Amino acid sequence: MRTTPTPRKGRGAPTNRVGRFERWVREQADDGWGGLEAEPAALETTLVADESRSVIATNDSPDVPFDRSVNPYRGCEHGCVYCFARPSHAYLGYSSGLDFETRILYKPRAAELLAAELARPGYRCTPLTLGANTDPYQPVERRLGLTRQVLEVLRDFRHPVTVVTKSSLVERDLALLQEMARDGLAEVRVSVTTLDRGLARRMEPRATAPAQRLETIRRLAEAGIPVGVLFAPAIPGLNDAEMESVLAAAREAGASGAGYVLLRLPLELADLFRDWLALHYPDKAARVLGLLRETRGGRDYDSRFGVRMRGTGPIADLIARRFDLASRRLGYGDTAPLDTTRFRLPGARQLALF
Repeated sequence: MRTTPTPRKGRGAPTNRVGRFERWVREQADDGWGGLEAEPAALETTLVADESRSVIATNDSPDVPFDRSVNPYRGCEHGCVYCFARPSHAYLGYSSGLDFETRILYKPRAAELLAAELARPGYRCTPLTLGANTDPYQPVERRLGLTRQVLEVLRDFRHPVTVVTKSSLVERDLALLQEMARDGLAEVRVSVTTLDRGLARRMEPRATAPAQRLETIRRLAEAGIPVGVLFAPAIPGLNDAEMESVLAAAREAGASGAGYVLLRLPLELADLFRDWLALHYPDKAARVLGLLRETRGGRDYDSRFGVRMRGTGPIADLIARRFDLASRRLGYGDTAPLDTTRFRLPGARQLALF
């Protein structure tokens, strides 16, 4: 018979469901001899070099405010159970569950490849997002420093960048971001999903604690770096009641912009999230899933442009109105656009003298 998954200490996914491209499906089962009663062993993180030949990803989605991004890592050790990027691990032959947070692919040549792409003839400068898919400041960044290298390339090219993270490790690069921000070349968006440390520990186990993220917002703002807060994802029946509290706390800390995204459950993520709810919040599971389906036309997910980030129906409309009212009341506004006119090839000024 099937068993209830046992949580792994420090990990978000309760299972390691196989990817959608695999031929065989494996399920944990209890044979009656008590072999599954013991606490499962801790899973170590495995690093795999990703020898991609390009590093800038482009998109034509009308739902996001950028058309290109850089992600030095695939997979994310933060272990956020709700991460919409989890299904992308299936393309690599891995699971979107525990594999996503324990098998991390890193791009050792990310900075080198980025510099080559920016230097190509005809490259058109437009703001780039760092961390659109997986967090550029996840724990492994402390050792590898790939995000720091990418930022140094962007600084040298005078290229504008938006950094998206939920990690206080971004403070390591405070001076570099401050230097870029003085010329309108950098801004940071910090994701804060809850102020409840218990919920955060279950939902995003290796991410920075909520109170520390607010302190990071404060330090970024004090350094003169434009910083905003992302309430993402909003999960009806689980964390959506905290929206106004999160926005107020972030505003008090110095955030000047705000945004939100309704929970998205593409592909394998729907089953993974169901498993997680059954494990941690069995009394709320049916209600949370029911409310989510009401925002997705009765389905787990609606991938159409224009609705995938916000949903449809009365519940989605109410969340949108609450966000708009709170944002206006708290004085959130649009941040100044990043400056694309300063872009240049490193050394171009010196070469011009000859």
